[in-house]
Amino acid sequence: MKFLIKTFIILLIIIAGIFSFIYFVHYSEGVRAGKLVKFSNKGVLFKTWEGEISQGVSDAQTFVFSVEDNEKQAIEDLNRLQGKFVKLHYYERYKTLFWLGDTKYFITKVEEEKN
Repeated sequence: MKFLIKTFIILLIIIAGIFSFIYFVHYSEGVRAGKLVKFSNKGVLFKTWEGEISQGVSDAQTFVFSVEDNEKQAIEDLNRLQGKFVKLHYYERYKTLFWLGDTKYFITKVEEEKN
């Protein structure tokens, strides 16, 4: 019985460590610019904010991103700047967590880009 309890506790610690690593450690961060072509709140059980900017002449060069619910200013700015050129500050996670968004790229700040 003691063996099972110790094994269970060790498994919980490992799972908590993996989750913490995926959530808190950022793989990269940077800035992308382009025309905001899509931004929406989607999902059935877990509503997430998802968007897309066009970075080139064709639809082949797009950047797909997510925004966490706690980034209120970024959500407000993205809704306001639909169809305009924007500069997006983001960080990338190692993996995606389904209740946070569909992508590994999460927006932290939005600036309107003047052409």
